Amino acid sequence: MRGNSVKGQCLVALFLLGCLLLDYPVLDLFASPTNVAGIPLLFVYVFSVWALLIALMTFVVERGRD
Repeated sequence: MRGNSVKGQCLVALFLLGCLLLDYPVLDLFASPTNVAGIPLLFVYVFSVWALLIALMTFVVERGRD
């Protein structure tokens, strides 16, 4: 039962991290006309953060399984 509590706390922390990273003040830092390989920097940032959050959630959920 304790493992579920820690796992839940980690998932809540990841949710809050995602809210912080995808909030307006942080997004405004990347809202420039700069391109990365022809893709606007803001899009690269949003999709990178999104993929990172999914990977971290997968790691947290799968960590305790055998």
